[in-house]
Amino acid sequence: MDAYTELRLRPQPEMSVHHLMSAVFGRLHLALVRSERQDIGVSFPEHGDRPPGLGAIMRLHGRREALDSLEATGWTKFVRDYAQTRPVADVPEGCMHRVVSRVQAKSGVDRLRRRAMRRHDIDATEAARRIPVEAAEQLALPFMILGSRSTGQPSFPLFIRHGPLLSDSRSGTFSTYGLSAEATIPWF
Repeated sequence: MDAYTELRLRPQPEMSVHHLMSAVFGRLHLALVRSERQDIGVSFPEHGDRPPGLGAIMRLHGRREALDSLEATGWTKFVRDYAQTRPVADVPEGCMHRVVSRVQAKSGVDRLRRRAMRRHDIDATEAARRIPVEAAEQLALPFMILGSRSTGQPSFPLFIRHGPLLSDSRSGTFSTYGLSAEATIPWF
C-alpha cells in the first residue's frame, strides 16, 4: 500500500457526523461491491472508544492504481455535498501499521432464540423465557448503521476495531467494506 486518499465530512446542520459517515461509507461499500475490489482498505484517523465514534475523516489505502481506478468509477460524485475528497497521495515514510477489522457480536438475542427453538423444539415464548434480552453481547466499539449491498441484508450495526499499532505491514485481502482480519493499513 503505497498511496491513500482522504474524505473529510462537511458539517451538516440536519445530520450528525455518525449519520453522515454511515451514508458516505455506504456509498463506498457500493462502489467496492460493483468494482469487485479486494485491495483497498479503510481507516478512521479520528476514531475513539470513549464515547465510541469514527470521527469525520475516512482514509482509503491501496496502490495508487487501485485508488485511481476506484475514483474513476465516479462514486465520490454521490458524496460531494457531504464530504471533501483529497487527491491520491503517497503514504508517508516510516509510518506504523494496523489492522482495521469488522467485529460481530457473538449472537443477537433473536438469533439465539431462533436457534433454541430449532434445536430444542420449543415455542417463541419458551425461548424468550430461557434467553433474556440481557444475553446479547454488547460491544463498546465505534459502529455505523448500514444495509448490505452485497447480500441485501437490511440495516445492521457494523462495528469497527482499530487493532494495535504494528511496526511491519501484513498483506491480505479486504472485504467490500474495506476491512480485513489480517491485512494492515498504514497508520499516520
